[in-house]
Amino acid sequence: MGFLEGKKALITGLASERSIAYGIAQAMRSQGAELALTYQGEKLKGRVDKMAESLGCKIVLPLDVAEDDQIEGLFESLGEHWKELDILVHAIGFAPRESLKGGYLDALTREAASVSHDISAYSFAALGKASRTMLSERACLITLTYLGAEKVMPGYNIMGPAKASLESSMRFMAADLGPRGVRVNAISAGPIKTLAAAGISGFRDMLAHAKAGAPLRRNVTQEEVGNAAAFLGSDLASGITGEVLYVDAGYHIMGATPVEDD
Repeated sequence: MGFLEGKKALITGLASERSIAYGIAQAMRSQGAELALTYQGEKLKGRVDKMAESLGCKIVLPLDVAEDDQIEGLFESLGEHWKELDILVHAIGFAPRESLKGGYLDALTREAASVSHDISAYSFAALGKASRTMLSERACLITLTYLGAEKVMPGYNIMGPAKASLESSMRFMAADLGPRGVRVNAISAGPIKTLAAAGISGFRDMLAHAKAGAPLRRNVTQEEVGNAAAFLGSDLASGITGEVLYVDAGYHIMGATPVEDD
């Protein structure tokens, strides 16, 4: 019996089997959780349906977090299947591709800043707000962030401030929902080859640099991030809220990249 047996988990943001969201879904399912998945737009529906089938998931619902009606509709539809929700995973982030190329100020526009914060940060709070009537007494909300929220990562540009906003929102949500026993946390994963990461200029260099600079001298996997999320969503993490859990092979603790001896 897994440590998520009996838990009901809603996982948003699935785009492909290479996504972190899919790794989380796999880990939570392997620990006994019952899953519900979302897809954005009809183009992704077939792909998410196939992933749902492989995970033994029977609930697949539409969600575009840019539309308030879809956020409200998501939980109305989910309520037809479940009375309560134990885990909500927010694996959604977006910035216009052109804003992730070149220097920060050169690529910055008002529209890029607005869209990036709306989709990457505000959407987590919006989902948390809309889900409140469904959340169980020991529910957990989890979002995905990145080291670029606190340190300058070349090419990450406007996503850095957006993730910083997300982390701050996570802490306010933890304080707001804490009296109900609901926990809210974030996972800061090291760079992983995903569809989303492909849009970041110089991502291969980021992977190489992270591998060389991390204490474990390697990159992390989606399975490792998934396992961390499964832990946070479980009662094993019942005393953890308002935290950023780093799953990056230790990269974030380093002040400088080690220089290997010749």
